[in-house]
Amino acid sequence: MQTPEDKPIYRLLTGKDDRAFCERVSEALEQGWRLYGSPSMVWDEGHLCIKVSQAVVWHEADVVK
Repeated sequence: MQTPEDKPIYRLLTGKDDRAFCERVSEALEQGWRLYGSPSMVWDEGHLCIKVSQAVVWHEADVVK
């Protein structure tokens, strides 16, 4: 099973809740990754912003939730 740039079949995308993060998730979906579970959000008191994460798996991966 070959993934883009030989990345692991499971990835957790994280970052500030902004357009750049949404574009990273969108790019992963366009490359053939698929969402795995729901996104997560948390308030980052140190940076005074919302941080988000979204797990993705390679479309060919046989994963169990």
